[in-house]
Amino acid sequence: MISRREFLQVGLAASAILGASGLGNWARVSAQQSLTQNQLLQFDTLGNVSLIHVTDIHAQLKPLYFREPSVNLGSGTNRDSVPHLSGSALRRFYGIRDGSPSHYVLTADDFSALAQTYGRVGGLDRVATVINAIREDQPEALLLDGGDTWHGSYTCYHTEGADMVRVMNALRPDAMTLHWEFTLGSERVRELVESLPFVALGQNIFDQEWDEPALDLFPPYKVFERGGVRIGVIGQAFPYLPIANPRWMFPEFSFGIRQENMAATVEELRLSGVECVVLLSHNGFDVDKKIAQTVSGIDVILSGHTHDALPEPVIIENTLIIASGSNGKFVSRLDLDVRDGQVRDFHHRLIPVFADVLAPDPTVAALIESERAPFVKEISEIIGITESLLYRRGNFNGTWDDLICDALIAQRDAEIALSPGVRWGPSMLPGQAITREDIWGVTAMTYGQAYRTVMSGAFLKVLLEDVADNIFHPDPFFQQGGDMVRTGGLGYRIEVRKGYGERISNMTLLSSGEPIDPSRDYVVAGWASVNEGTEGPMIWDVLEKHIAILGTVRLEPKPSIDVII
Repeated sequence: MISRREFLQVGLAASAILGASGLGNWARVSAQQSLTQNQLLQFDTLGNVSLIHVTDIHAQLKPLYFREPSVNLGSGTNRDSVPHLSGSALRRFYGIRDGSPSHYVLTADDFSALAQTYGRVGGLDRVATVINAIREDQPEALLLDGGDTWHGSYTCYHTEGADMVRVMNALRPDAMTLHWEFTLGSERVRELVESLPFVALGQNIFDQEWDEPALDLFPPYKVFERGGVRIGVIGQAFPYLPIANPRWMFPEFSFGIRQENMAATVEELRLSGVECVVLLSHNGFDVDKKIAQTVSGIDVILSGHTHDALPEPVIIENTLIIASGSNGKFVSRLDLDVRDGQVRDFHHRLIPVFADVLAPDPTVAALIESERAPFVKEISEIIGITESLLYRRGNFNGTWDDLICDALIAQRDAEIALSPGVRWGPSMLPGQAITREDIWGVTAMTYGQAYRTVMSGAFLKVLLEDVADNIFHPDPFFQQGGDMVRTGGLGYRIEVRKGYGERISNMTLLSSGEPIDPSRDYVVAGWASVNEGTEGPMIWDVLEKHIAILGTVRLEPKPSIDVII
């Protein structure tokens, strides 16, 4: 008899033979041909369990452009493996044809040109169309939301998450977990979670004072019965919330990976007769790979946080790991054949949400318009024009980050600017008008004060080393950050394979070309400080004023970071 691991490996190999991209027939359509909705939604139904996964939507209700990273480096054993492949390397790995739809949605090369052909992606009314089609085929499919949903837009900020809650409720999720949601503050999170018609899960969300699970609000799991199968869904909130985000906003909660508790939870589910265990995770992909290696009994990990989009599952120690991208750009469908308490086979599809191809669901479209209606005048105001491609995603500075840093230096009269290495925020094509909504799409958060302070050269070195270790530590359990802090006015060299304290060198003040002096103080402007009581204008006001003065945004390449891999 074939073992479960062998069966899954055979299944993956067969999938690669039938369609190397894992994205279906649409992936082989050339740039000169037209996609159809049927091509996007085609799926070979299998088995008795269907899972639908969305994650990291970041409050993006409407279609958008979103460029994938050109640099996404891995460290340790994850070096040069998915999801740490980008551009042509990723296309070679999956057999993706240049100029194809999958080239456009999965890599950054030729993004502006391909965007003219394939258009915007996302929009929750189009996501609803995909979900409805899956449910029409599999009425008992589970819809699972990986978190980072109630954060990241003008309307979400001004409604304190209510617009996203109402729209997501219309999609009828079965469960979610959380990360940026907690930056609304624990009181608001409690209010919203208690109003949900579905469950918010978090096996790693504990009461800070008593170090006990916060069961009154966040149960560790929920058991569903679908297709005659008992499915246990475990929630995993972002483990490092008090490090990456302000602890003072949610002081009564603690988090962490809580690996031993997760293992005990899996065992509890198995002993209760659960036949399929699903981890709805906001760990990040590399952490999820290590979880799969160290916690037995998990059939599927639906991975979130690092915004990776992979056309095929990664299989680690019998566990399927699914990565579904971000910003509403993709919906994952996973069909499982579960028999005798084991996953015998699977079919998976990463479905791109091409906004010009998919018909919007009319009910959800109307709801989105009603949520946006009170803010349309403010968010539609044009602040400037961009002649440059504006994007953020990647390990190091993107052009949106360069523009934000320029604004901080100019508007806050600083020598150096620091901008957080967050991954969220839509892209903009050359020639687009920049509206207030676009500015908020890359800055909206509840602690967006733009500070101005003094930092020594020695402190700047420590800061960069700390962030670099959070990203490039060889053990995924110590990777506690996002991407590298973005810098303006400051150049440096980073050797990602070195250890803590040895990665950063050749720090330079770009305005003078002089080396950073460890003993000298520098005027630094930044935003998104996790410290309570930070003072300064809000970053979106700083950026809006800068763009209004420029009128037209033109960004020249800034080769200020020398990356040694």
